[in-house]
Amino acid sequence: MITPKRSLFFPGIAAALLGLILLCGCETEHSFIKKTAFKGAREIVVSFAGPVEEGWASTAANFRIYEKTDPDIPLKIVRTGLSADRTTLTLVFDEDLNQKQPHVLAVTGIRSEGKPVGDALVSVKKLYAGYVFSILIGAMIINNFVFTKYLGLCVFFGTSKRKSTAVGMGVTFTIVMVVSAMMSWALYQFILKPFSLNFLQIVVFIGMVSLSVQAVDTILRKVNPALFKAFGVYLVLVIANCVIIAVPLLLADNEYNALESLALAIGAGVGFFIALFLMSSVRERLELADVPPTFRGLPIAFVLGGLFALAFMGFSGMSIF
Repeated sequence: MITPKRSLFFPGIAAALLGLILLCGCETEHSFIKKTAFKGAREIVVSFAGPVEEGWASTAANFRIYEKTDPDIPLKIVRTGLSADRTTLTLVFDEDLNQKQPHVLAVTGIRSEGKPVGDALVSVKKLYAGYVFSILIGAMIINNFVFTKYLGLCVFFGTSKRKSTAVGMGVTFTIVMVVSAMMSWALYQFILKPFSLNFLQIVVFIGMVSLSVQAVDTILRKVNPALFKAFGVYLVLVIANCVIIAVPLLLADNEYNALESLALAIGAGVGFFIALFLMSSVRERLELADVPPTFRGLPIAFVLGGLFALAFMGFSGMSIF
């Protein structure tokens, strides 16, 4: 029997680990600067441990910001803004910041209450856990490959007639997506990229997808023949599915690491599952509705797909972190 104290032990450890992950990257390299963070597309916010002088904060020459990978190219600051309590400074730039890359902020001659505090060199970057989570949610909902990019429509409309078939295809598709994407990432990072064989991306990625689909086809034929028969030709069509080819290409284009690639693959697979489940749920109910004869079948399905696409457009531009 688990005692109350012991039952709270593991959740406590999990919460502590989560807190460490979320706090990773929040600390700065100077004791007087508490926090630095991106705000919007063109702003960086700097939080100080105490109030700073307004004259010093309003001088843009006291600040130099650049991407960590390009230290010789400083970014232009158009204006600065200090909060009422003088502890939060906002730097506004003339161009959108590449928030995927860490930035370095050099601050000279910090003054607080008439006293010099010194210089500081601090980093500005997104929380890595938040960045990975934004990739996952982005592929799953915000930039859903079916409803916002209109990819994979053949399999989508073909397997969304019944909820049971849609669930089975969604799970199968997610498994194939994750396996093929991770194998494609490994081949790209360790073979194609080092040997300058990038022009073979599509051929290699299609091969990885074909291998994954063939493995799923063989396993499903033995484990669940009924579900295999329900998929019919659409399981084979997964090989040429736009979504399952687009994900490895995005991984290579964005130079994602293994964790980021896994987040994108899971997000794309689960997003396809969500699209199938929503569509199949409505199409089953439509069988009991009084649909005009000319709209029955595929025409009303296209209408539904358009309505779902309009609904998912409400997520466009949303930023989680």
